[in-house]
Amino acid sequence: MSDGTSAAGIEGARRTVGEHPYGILIVDDESAILESLELTLGGDYHVFTANSGEQGLEILEREEIALIIADQVMPGMPGVEFFEKAIERNPSAIRIMLTGYADIGSLVRAINDGRIYRYIAKPWEPEEVRLNVKRALEAHELATENTQLAAALREANDRLRAENLFLRREVERRYGFDQIIGSSPAMTRVFEVMEKVAETDVTVLITGETGTGKDLVARAVHYAGARKGQRFVAQNCAALPDTLLESELFGHKRGAFTGAHADKKGLFEIAHRGTIFLDEVGETQPGMQVRLLRVLQDGEIRPLGSSETRHVDVRIIAATNRDLPQDIADSRFREDLYYRLRVVEIHLPALRERPSDIPQLAHHFLDFCNQKMGRKIQGFTNAAMDRLTSHSWSGNVRELENEIERTVALAGDADSITVEMLSEHIRGAPETSFSLDWVVPGADLNASVDALKRQMIREALEETGSKTRAAEKLGIPRQSLQKMMKRLKLND
Repeated sequence: MSDGTSAAGIEGARRTVGEHPYGILIVDDESAILESLELTLGGDYHVFTANSGEQGLEILEREEIALIIADQVMPGMPGVEFFEKAIERNPSAIRIMLTGYADIGSLVRAINDGRIYRYIAKPWEPEEVRLNVKRALEAHELATENTQLAAALREANDRLRAENLFLRREVERRYGFDQIIGSSPAMTRVFEVMEKVAETDVTVLITGETGTGKDLVARAVHYAGARKGQRFVAQNCAALPDTLLESELFGHKRGAFTGAHADKKGLFEIAHRGTIFLDEVGETQPGMQVRLLRVLQDGEIRPLGSSETRHVDVRIIAATNRDLPQDIADSRFREDLYYRLRVVEIHLPALRERPSDIPQLAHHFLDFCNQKMGRKIQGFTNAAMDRLTSHSWSGNVRELENEIERTVALAGDADSITVEMLSEHIRGAPETSFSLDWVVPGADLNASVDALKRQMIREALEETGSKTRAAEKLGIPRQSLQKMMKRLKLND
């Protein structure tokens, strides 16, 4: 055969430097053929020879063979039968058949049953053999690489599936009901509604002040329901202007507006068969409210710049910290959208409305911060916990979490959190403390008032070190302080 490649230009398919050359097994009952092929290929490859099929199978058992060359006609075990048994021992080895006559039936059987790569007719030219062997080993190398890549891909997929399963379980655990801290009557009612609504697909409106945990409740409802295996996507409706919010939720077609260089799926389409969480839905404008109403009524969306509608199967959970009934009265929010969103309402109480939950929340955040920062703080002093439970917490649970995180970060090697370690606005203004030694048993009102004045003046003078600053602290003019001290017989 001739394909324009000269004998001088043919090189064997060699492995990279440092690796052993490919092993080639030659099986033929004629010693002259074995010697000729070994001479032709021995310079580039590690050649093994066998004069029978049985001997060839023994070599396959113990040697690493990449290519098998066997004669079709051999006594005892013909070439096709040998190849069939060779496949059982080394299925990856490439197979080439030597044939000295045109036996079409044998060749067809060899191709079908022996799965040969090609056949070489006798007599052959050495360069023809080299070229066929080179191409066969290149095919072997490619097949080996593909097998390794396929195995690596299977391993990676198995690992990815295991990681996805672990992450899904971790997410379900992180957003489980038990991660929402609270045992007060108000939170018990919230849990009861959450458990019931999680079993359904109804639209839920979560209301409550900022920082009460509306996002956490939305995720907990999703991961406790039938859609937990599908996506949960969230969008803060107050974070984007109306045009960008419309594109984010419903998607857009290429060229729909300046900068729309490609089609984009919206979050409603991404969340198909899952849940979409519309946080701060009360901040949407009237035009967006109409679009949302259509999704709730018909389950259809239309990307920006498109004339086609698409059906989506999405559960909607919305949240707001606004007074939507008042917004409806002020014509800021559509009444029909409000009732579509408020199929079931979950109202989260402010933290000040459930002070009995504060100790449990504080210890929960303390444990988390200890682990995060490597601290070993055991707890809170009674005075510190009293301050925490009596604070109004305008930022609710989020403010409490931030306060604990700040305190732990600055605590150093402290064993417990004390009042002095809390933020100043949590500690509150220091109380004026003075002894009641000035109270004179049986004294009338004027005498008792004078005794109190003496006590307060003495403490103000001791604290400030001057009459001027003491008068400022007491809130009276300096001259009045001097006259009062003289009347009360207080020495300088």
